[in-house]
Amino acid sequence: MKARVSWDKDLTFTGTTDSGYKTVMDGSGNAVSPMESVLLAVGACSSIDVVDILKKGRYSIEACNCEMEAERAEEPPRVFTKIHAHYTVSGEGISEKALARAVQLSAEKYCSVMLMLTGNVDITTSYTLV
Repeated sequence: MKARVSWDKDLTFTGTTDSGYKTVMDGSGNAVSPMESVLLAVGACSSIDVVDILKKGRYSIEACNCEMEAERAEEPPRVFTKIHAHYTVSGEGISEKALARAVQLSAEKYCSVMLMLTGNVDITTSYTLV
């Protein structure tokens, strides 16, 4: 995997992946910040796992939303110290047990973004089945 980040102007940069996708990031609030990108990556990566695990269990998923809340260190470098991810999932026939297992498997085994942060960030999860 390769990527490139190019300076546009001020504190704005465009990241381009080797697959050709682009994202704009900014250090002064004019676009998603790099730390916001990391937080979004946690939610997207783990949500992909949750949906994939439930689909493999032959559950019919109608919606999966992940709301994250993070705390950062007061002093530079202002790394994440805590992240909480809350999943809200709806669908046909999904049991609470199946959803709990999907969230746990993602956090403990499959989500590469969460696992990369393990040991440095206190990551917790919760879920609501609608």
